[in-house]
Amino acid sequence: MGKLLADIRKGREDRALYLAGILPYLFALGCARAWVTLAVAAPALALPAPFDLHDVFDYAMALASIVVAVAARRLVPLNATGAVRAVSAGAMAAASLALIAAGEAAFPGGAAAVLAVVGAALGGIGFGLFLVLWAEVLSCISLIRIFLYTTASQLAAVVFVFFCDGLDGLRVACAMVALPVAAVLCLRAAFQALPAADRPSPVMPRLTYPWKIFVLLALYSFAYGLRQHQLAAGAGMHSSASTALIMAVLFASAYFFSARFNVGALYRSPLVLIVCGFLLVPVEGFLGTAASSYLISMSYSLVGIIVALLLYDISKRLGVTVVVFAAIKGAEQVFVIWGKDVAETMGALGLAAGAQDTVIAVAVVAMMLAATLILLSERELASKWGVRILDIGGLVEKTPEEERREAHVAELAERFRLTPRETEILHLIAQGKNGPAIRGELFIAEGTFKAHTSHIYEKCGVPNRRALVALLGADGPGGRL
Repeated sequence: MGKLLADIRKGREDRALYLAGILPYLFALGCARAWVTLAVAAPALALPAPFDLHDVFDYAMALASIVVAVAARRLVPLNATGAVRAVSAGAMAAASLALIAAGEAAFPGGAAAVLAVVGAALGGIGFGLFLVLWAEVLSCISLIRIFLYTTASQLAAVVFVFFCDGLDGLRVACAMVALPVAAVLCLRAAFQALPAADRPSPVMPRLTYPWKIFVLLALYSFAYGLRQHQLAAGAGMHSSASTALIMAVLFASAYFFSARFNVGALYRSPLVLIVCGFLLVPVEGFLGTAASSYLISMSYSLVGIIVALLLYDISKRLGVTVVVFAAIKGAEQVFVIWGKDVAETMGALGLAAGAQDTVIAVAVVAMMLAATLILLSERELASKWGVRILDIGGLVEKTPEEERREAHVAELAERFRLTPRETEILHLIAQGKNGPAIRGELFIAEGTFKAHTSHIYEKCGVPNRRALVALLGADGPGGRL
């Protein structure tokens, strides 16, 4: 407990700097996601439609994302002029007006349904553009701030929806019109607050898409879609209690323990959550649906955050715009629809509910194992794309000297076949930390530490710490091992 309190107190000034300027980001994404919830995800208005308006919204959002990806070379930087922001705000505001009009009893059923469909389509286009605009602005700040701002903003959206819940028709209508306009205005303020040197570059070099990352997200999206309409109350990806829970935990972990925050462990956790969630599905008759629903929803929220971080990191490392990555990520929502369609088709074929749940659970477990264990390897992310955030403390910005030192340690660890724990200790030795400091940071006993260092000396072919430091090329303070 004392160690945890010490970590919290340490770096208080740095944490304050992390959140400097967060308010426009917080209100931009918070307002936009709250609007999506009120408009289509958990609509506050009774809307007539021949099919699910959320599907119309998602297909339109995917279409807008694909158009931006194809035309990215002509459009970036999107925030340089107000044109794309104006289209985004206008489309979402027009969508709100159409949905409000569709909910009025004055319109005949057919006209109201057409208005509702048009409103959902316009909303998808506007929100798809907003997400790409948001990603471009967010890519201009550090990775730790990207993570904190994103999690805090999604948490804020839950709060906004909570205060909008239960409003009468007039107040809901006002909120639906005001929220998207406020979101875009806040995004504009965030962009204008960026120093000129940090703003997005209009240059877009050639790039190779990290397609495995998109496949990973597609599979998780499809799995989530299989259960989307059977989730318990409070679970889901749009401003739900499960979203609030996972975002609060992630924000607090990164904020108070940024130097220790392990994205690598986070990257492996969605597999555990979604597999456990689907394994609980066949026994929901005994245990209820809450546990499986929350696990599945939180796994999908987690993988979305992780994929976004990987794409931001890749864009920074390679010097390419994040717009193309963000646009393609937005199109992944289609896989949620397809997953839902598959589940509905299985039900329409007359498959018993218990048998259907078992088949889906087995299929999803196999699919997730394939996605996480085969399609995406941490080593390939590091070697091919330069990803470094999967290391402990990887979200914290590093100096060029620290980058070179860590690359050298990684090269030595691979050459001498060090274990993960030995590599961890080697990193800390390269930073100039002595034995007691390393033992305290890794929570290991003195005997364990000495055994690890002996193995490092033996594998690296050096007799002592002095020779090891010389091999590392580090001039940090020594200290006894």
